[in-house]
Amino acid sequence: MTEQEQRIKELIKLLDYHSKRYYVDDSPEISDYEYDMLFRELETLEEEYPQYADPHSPTKRVGGKALDKFEKVRHDVPMGSLTDVFSFEELRSFLDKNGTAEYSVEPKIDGLSVSLVYDGGVLVRGATRGDGLVGENVTPNVRTIRSIPLRIDYDGHLEVRGEVFMPRESFNALNEGREDGSGFANPRNAAAGSLRQLDPAITAERKLDIFIFNLQKCDKSFKTHSETFDFLRSLGFKVLPYVKVTSDPDEIDAHIRKIGEMRDSLSFDIDGAVVKMNDLSLREEKGSVGGRPKWAVAYKYPPEEKITKLVDIAIQVGRTGVLTPNAVLEPVKLAGTTVGRATLHNFNYIKEKDIRIGDFVAVHKAGDIIPEIAFVDTSKRSSLLPEYEPPKVCPSCGEPVFADEEEAALRCTNSECPAQILRNIEHFVSKDAMDIDGMGPQLVKMLYENGLVRSIADLYTLKAGELAGLDRMGEKSASNLISSIEQSKGRGLARLLYALGIRQIGEKAAASLAENYGDIERFFTLTVDELTSLSDIGLISAEYVVNFFAHPNTRTLIDRLKDAGVLTFVKTEKAEVAYLDGLTFVLTGKLPTLGRSEAEALIKKYGGKTSSSVSKATSYLLCGDDAGSKLTKAEALGTKIIDEDMFLRMIKEK
Repeated sequence: MTEQEQRIKELIKLLDYHSKRYYVDDSPEISDYEYDMLFRELETLEEEYPQYADPHSPTKRVGGKALDKFEKVRHDVPMGSLTDVFSFEELRSFLDKNGTAEYSVEPKIDGLSVSLVYDGGVLVRGATRGDGLVGENVTPNVRTIRSIPLRIDYDGHLEVRGEVFMPRESFNALNEGREDGSGFANPRNAAAGSLRQLDPAITAERKLDIFIFNLQKCDKSFKTHSETFDFLRSLGFKVLPYVKVTSDPDEIDAHIRKIGEMRDSLSFDIDGAVVKMNDLSLREEKGSVGGRPKWAVAYKYPPEEKITKLVDIAIQVGRTGVLTPNAVLEPVKLAGTTVGRATLHNFNYIKEKDIRIGDFVAVHKAGDIIPEIAFVDTSKRSSLLPEYEPPKVCPSCGEPVFADEEEAALRCTNSECPAQILRNIEHFVSKDAMDIDGMGPQLVKMLYENGLVRSIADLYTLKAGELAGLDRMGEKSASNLISSIEQSKGRGLARLLYALGIRQIGEKAAASLAENYGDIERFFTLTVDELTSLSDIGLISAEYVVNFFAHPNTRTLIDRLKDAGVLTFVKTEKAEVAYLDGLTFVLTGKLPTLGRSEAEALIKKYGGKTSSSVSKATSYLLCGDDAGSKLTKAEALGTKIIDEDMFLRMIKEK
C-alpha cells in the first residue's frame, strides 16, 4: 500500500469518526476548522490519486448529476403505518388487551419515514416509505444527511427505518426572508420537499437530520426492541432519544405526558408518542391488519394552543371577489414556528365565536399546519371592545360588496377590482396552471403597479426591455421570464381552462372538458344540458362555464390569447402503437408502482381513453388496492377488471 493510499484511508476513518461525534453523539472533539482542513486534505489527495478514491468517502456525500426522476423500489419489509389513539382511555384499552407486556415509549418524530439498506458494511439504498409497499429510491439524497453513516462495522445484510426531519433552526433559516409566500408551512413539509429534490446538492443545503426507530431486517437475531437500539447505536446510528421501557401503564402515561411537556423545548418537531411492544416474538405473534401493526399505537397530542392578542382583522380579496378575513396577531411561537396571522375562515365564523379586535384569543394549528383561532378568552376582554362589523365595501376598490348566500361569503361586485385582477393573474401563472416560472406574487404586483399588465392577455405582450427596467430585474432575468412566458403558450387546452379561473372548475374538471370538447371555440356555444351530460360536471359548475363564455370580455380575452399564439385546442398525437385503440379505461384504488397520472398517460400513449366513472361503455376497470364503489359497479355491470400487471402486459411493457 502506497503512502498516499494509506493516508486516504486514515483520513476517511478520521472524518467518519469526527462526523459521528458531531452529528450523532453531539459531542465534537475537534473544531470546525480542524475538520475542514482534514476534509480539504482528503479532497486534494483523491483528486491527485483518483485510483485510491473510495466511493463511500465523506467527500462523496454530495456528488453526481441531478436526477430526471426517482426510481420506484419495492420494500423488502413493508413499512406500515400506526393506528392513532387520541386519549389515555383509548391507550389503556390497547394496553389492557395485552396483559403485562413490556413496552417501549418513544417520541413520534414529525418528518418523513425512510428505509436504509446496508450490505457488506456500506449504504446501498435509501428509499421513501411511499405507500408502505413501494417507495422512491432517494439514495443520493440520503447520503447527504450527515447523521446517516455511509459505512458501518457490520458485514451482513441490514435494513433500518428512520424518520428524516428538518431541525427547527434549519427550518427557520430556510424560511428567513421569504415574505412572498414561497416558504414552507412547517418543518415536516420542508423535510419532505428537501429529500425529494432531484438535485442532491440542494438536499445537502437543507441540513436534514434523522432518528432511527426500528430495525427492519438483520442477519443477527434479537429478543427485544431495546436490544436492537443498543446494537444500532453501537454501529453509529442516531437512534431515537427520550425512550422509556416499562410494563407499568401509569409509567407509560407519565412518560407520554413528559414527552408532551418537552415539545416546545425540543430542537425538532414531534406530533405524538409511540407505544410499541418491546418483545419481538410477541410482535410476530400479534402481526398486523391492513398494514397497521397490532403491537403498537401512536398517541397523538392535541394541537398546541397559545394565547395572544388579536391586533386586527385584515381582509383579502380573492380572484373570484370573495372577501376572506384573516387575523393579525401579536407574534407567538406555536408548534415550532412564529405565527403572526391566522385564518378566520369567513364572517360567520367571526360572528359565531364573537371575535373582536383587541381580544385575547387561543391559537392552534389545524392539522398542525394552518393557524386558526380556537376560542376567545373573554375573561381578558375589555368592556369597551365593539362587536366586529363586516365591511360593506371592498377594501381594494371601494365598490359595494354583496352577501353570496350560496357560499356564505361576501363578494366584491366590481370585475375591474385590482385585487381580483392580481389574484387572477397569480392563478393564471401558477405551477398547476400555465406554469410561468419566475413570476411570483411580488412580480405580478410590480407589473400591475407599473401599468404593464392589466389582464392575463397582457402577459403575452411583455417585452424584455420593459421588464429589465423594473426593480431587481436585470437583462438576464427579463430574458428568462420572456422565455418562460413563451413556453407557457403550448401548455394545452386543459391547463388553459383551469388557468382562466372559471368558478368551480378545478384541474380534473378542466381536463375532462378539454378531452370531451377539444377546442375552446366549442365552449362559446355549449349549453348547460350538454355540459351536465358529462359525469364530471354538475349543474352549478355547468352554469358557471356557460356564464363565463357568454360574457363579452371573455370573447375579447380568448381572441387576444389566440393572436398571441396560445394553444387553445387539444393536439391529437397518433399513438406509437395502438394496443388500446377503441378501449376505455376507468381507474380505481392505489396501483403498486404506477401513479394515476402515469397510468392515464400510458393509456393515451397507446391509443386508449380514460373515463372517471364506470358505465356500459367501459372496456376495463384498472384496479388497485383500496378500491371503492367503482369496483362494485364494475362487478354489477360485468366489466372486465384487470390489475396493474395485466395492464402492463396489454401494452407490452412487461
